[in-house]
Amino acid sequence: MSGRKDFLSQPAPENYVAGLGRGATGFTTRSDLGPAREGPSEEQIKDALAKRAAALGNAPPTAYGVSDKKKEEDDDDERFQDPENETGLFASGNYDRDDDEADRIYQDVDERMDKRRKSRREAREKAERDEYERNNPKIQQQFADLKRALGGVTDEEWASIPEIGDLTGKNRRNKQNQRERFYAVPDSVLAGARDAGQMDTTVQEDGQANGAGGASLDGADGVMTNFADIGAARDKVLQVRLDQAAQGTETVSGTSTTIDPKGYLTSLSKSELKAGEIPVADVNRARTLLDSVIKTNMKHGPGWIAAARLEEYAGKIVAARNKIAKGCEFCPKNEDVWLEAIRLNNTGDLHNAKVIAANAIKNNNRSVRLWIEAMKLEHLPAAKKRVLRQALDNVPQSVAIWKEAVNLEEDPADARLLLWKATEIIPLSVELWLALARLETPENAQKILNKALAAIPTSHEIWIAGGRLQEQMGNEGRVAKLMNNAMKSLAKKSAMLSREEWIEQAEKCEEEGAPITGKAIIDSAIGWGLDEDDDRKKIWLDDAKACTARGNYQTARAIYAHALEVFSSSSTVWVAAADMERTHGTKESLIELLEKSVAACPKNHELWMQLAREQWQQGNLHDARVVLGRAFDSNPNNEDIWLAAVKLEADDEKYDQARDLLSTARTEAGTDRTWIKSVAFERQYGDRDTALDLVNQGLQLFPKAAKLWMMKGQLYESKGMIPQAREAYGTGTRACPKSVPLWLLASRLEEKAGVIVKARSILDRARLAVPHNGQLWTETVRLERRAGNMQAANQKMAQALQEVTDSGLLWSEKIWHLEPRTQRKPRSLEAIRKVDNDPILFVTVARIFWGERKLDKAASWFQKAVVLDPDDGDTWAWWYKFLLQHGTEEKQQEIVSKCVLNDPKHGEMWQAVAKAPENAKMSIEEVLKLVASRLQ
Repeated sequence: MSGRKDFLSQPAPENYVAGLGRGATGFTTRSDLGPAREGPSEEQIKDALAKRAAALGNAPPTAYGVSDKKKEEDDDDERFQDPENETGLFASGNYDRDDDEADRIYQDVDERMDKRRKSRREAREKAERDEYERNNPKIQQQFADLKRALGGVTDEEWASIPEIGDLTGKNRRNKQNQRERFYAVPDSVLAGARDAGQMDTTVQEDGQANGAGGASLDGADGVMTNFADIGAARDKVLQVRLDQAAQGTETVSGTSTTIDPKGYLTSLSKSELKAGEIPVADVNRARTLLDSVIKTNMKHGPGWIAAARLEEYAGKIVAARNKIAKGCEFCPKNEDVWLEAIRLNNTGDLHNAKVIAANAIKNNNRSVRLWIEAMKLEHLPAAKKRVLRQALDNVPQSVAIWKEAVNLEEDPADARLLLWKATEIIPLSVELWLALARLETPENAQKILNKALAAIPTSHEIWIAGGRLQEQMGNEGRVAKLMNNAMKSLAKKSAMLSREEWIEQAEKCEEEGAPITGKAIIDSAIGWGLDEDDDRKKIWLDDAKACTARGNYQTARAIYAHALEVFSSSSTVWVAAADMERTHGTKESLIELLEKSVAACPKNHELWMQLAREQWQQGNLHDARVVLGRAFDSNPNNEDIWLAAVKLEADDEKYDQARDLLSTARTEAGTDRTWIKSVAFERQYGDRDTALDLVNQGLQLFPKAAKLWMMKGQLYESKGMIPQAREAYGTGTRACPKSVPLWLLASRLEEKAGVIVKARSILDRARLAVPHNGQLWTETVRLERRAGNMQAANQKMAQALQEVTDSGLLWSEKIWHLEPRTQRKPRSLEAIRKVDNDPILFVTVARIFWGERKLDKAASWFQKAVVLDPDDGDTWAWWYKFLLQHGTEEKQQEIVSKCVLNDPKHGEMWQAVAKAPENAKMSIEEVLKLVASRLQ
């Protein structure tokens, strides 16, 4: 057993600190109340480590044992040491050769692994760096192209670059802060300002003037302060300041607040800023900037012009003239500066302007603008001609000067001489050649145009002028040949215009009174660049519609004519051409076109119907019958032609012949529509028994025809046979469960009979058969409302809006009958957001504005509704009723004309009125007025 004492029983070394080696030292928190003590100081730790190292025979640790001098001499500074190296307290450990060898081996391994990954790491880093630089380019990279362009900048351009000046906001902010620094004024100053210049005859006991009333002692010396007068003075000053602010005064000195001149008060009195009202500060600021521009580069013409115009705008015309005069001295070769000087002096006797123009021409004798301006300064024609002659001596190649000289000549012979000379000097000017051709006789004009074409073979204007000349001479047959030659020649010389440009030239010829030339252009160029694979028909129809929209009807007619030559059997082109003739042509031209159309498309019954209708509307009933007879020969079993013949005979009051035709039509073209028209004809003229017989026969052939069931029920209703009508509607709804009008008629029959429960049951079955239908839900709500059950109506409306969210009819019913007046506008806004575009809803909004007397908005909403759905007759009727109260007679007649032109067919009230048997012979205008009178 060793004689060494037990470790735990040995005394601790000198200056030993428990836990110091592992970094544990004492600390104190806010809640500590124990005997924790502060750790040893740095000097104590140094001494302890040094003694321990000396006892072990080792060198002192580098962290504490090395002297400061040796630290300074050591090249390995602490800042550049590896933080993972064990230094300080841990440097005293044993470090032998094995450790050194292990460190060296690990270092070799790390270096070898680093070399293996170096190429990939560098490539990845380079790619990342390139990507970053590409996404975030440096300033010099962004302006690299501009910097390269600076290599071509001349010395004069460098010298003309203005100085940047003092554009920093520091001084501007300081000045603004100084202007906006105000202080409150004492009440005594306000009272003194009020009393200044006033006469006061009141004498106090002490011999001084004093105001009356509201006085009180202030202090022991007996000085009186009149608070009432001070308040009145303050109100007066405040009123003056408010008036100044309302008139545009920027700020009022002596107050602690400022009034924004662009704020609320100045917006109450908006007025246009005039020259005399320009803020002086703004003028001075602009003058300073422009002076800086001019001084930086005295040869900068735009700077002088801007400075002169600033003075002119400020009302200092003399200063403006002086400024521009200096500009002329420094910029003698700038014609814009001279022109500005002439303009500023172009008043009075024009002597100064003429002198300036002469000096300008001396410095710029080849400036066309200066010569023309000098000519305009002269009043006598002889003087003008003299100036232009001098101009032609200096600038003989100017077309503008030659044109001015020609315009001054009153004798055509002298003008021709000038133009002959001009064309010799400038043979490439198309304008001069055409002007000369217009002044010559037609025979000489042809020679001139030939010479012009020889000089300028690529000019299409000369070819067009040749065509117009032939049209003027009456050689209309040669115009088309000439334009064909033009297309070939221009195409050969690669000077061919595009198809759209040729259409523009044709429209120009039409506007200038040469329609034959325009038609020849269309015939020759309308197919240019289009292959047979292209949709030429659609392209030509679009071109014709565009020309019609621009008001060039002759050009559109020429396009239609060419399209009909290529597509002679296309009914689409014939119908489009007929529509254009009907709107913008004559009746004779329309009938002639329709005759050609039925000859080209004899199987198209629509063209036959249009031709018969036009003959009929012009009162040519015999010709209309002949047309229908020819149509029968080409289309023997067409129901439209049969029914058109019946309507023609009925309007001519030949009812027996109409019945015979209907009987034949039921045999030859026995469709459900023919049977419906037969029943409607008999009901219209009062023979209800025959109508019932026909409707029963028709239902045997066409049991699924909902209109026949409706007509049967209506016939029984008109005769007072309610059970038979109820049976007809019931059978009809079972045979045609998807017919909404049939369900509505059945429900309304029960409602008229007073059986509300059964009417409600019919509508419930209808909604099951035709779900998500706004008409059925609206009728359900109306049924409850008419029965006086508003709670059920609101409940049904809520259900309806959940099932059918896009029904304008439902929303209109809710807005007008289930909402208070104050909630109609918000509810209409909600409806528009959910339904978007619905004519019924638009009419509802218009009626709301109508009730609020916002007539312009109401009219705009009526117009939106009509544009959205012109086939809704109720919309036209509401608009017409609105105009009857708030419109002129011209506007009312305009609406009637548009309604007749659109021929509406739908609408709740419109259909009820138009399809009533007693209103069968009414015109559209009469139906419109009757519907407007019944709307509520």
